[in-house]
Amino acid sequence: MPEPSDTAAGPAEPSLEQQIAAYQREFQDLDPQVEQVVSALQRLNRRMNVAYGRQTAALSISNAEWEVLKALVVAGAPYQMGPGELAKRLGLTPAAMTHRIDRMASEGLVTRERDEANRVRVIVELTQEGREKWVEAMRMASVFEEDLLQDLSAEERGQLGEMLTRLLCRVEDAQPDADGRLTDLD
Repeated sequence: MPEPSDTAAGPAEPSLEQQIAAYQREFQDLDPQVEQVVSALQRLNRRMNVAYGRQTAALSISNAEWEVLKALVVAGAPYQMGPGELAKRLGLTPAAMTHRIDRMASEGLVTRERDEANRVRVIVELTQEGREKWVEAMRMASVFEEDLLQDLSAEERGQLGEMLTRLLCRVEDAQPDADGRLTDLD
């Protein structure tokens, strides 16, 4: 594998092989196969987050707003949830969720109305503009994701999906209180 080169922004990240060799030099009990999987997943996740961030920025929404849009779409028609339920689903504090909803309502992505059946309860609902942003983000993501997986056959994609799902289940079982996030990233 070629050596990383220095760029104007500074030295490039070492290759996985270089990173694992350095780890093994400093920590002899390291299992290189485990480290290769974990390090590759971490790097892939970081790079995918950058790509998705560029896509949402092109749509003039933040990744945080995308998460709310996604939660409302996943809830299904009529695309409504209470702020407390949204906060729990996204692993946020109620205050952070309120701030996010305020921002999104001012941008026309969601509405916030009192529940007519229970005037104490607030309902957050996806607007048509919010749904259109979600659909466009999904279009952009699907192009990126198809390109990402282009070198894998349908069978390999299926196997990879099953293996990653097993890893995810293990983490979720071991960290049931994490709700996908350990801290509010907003």
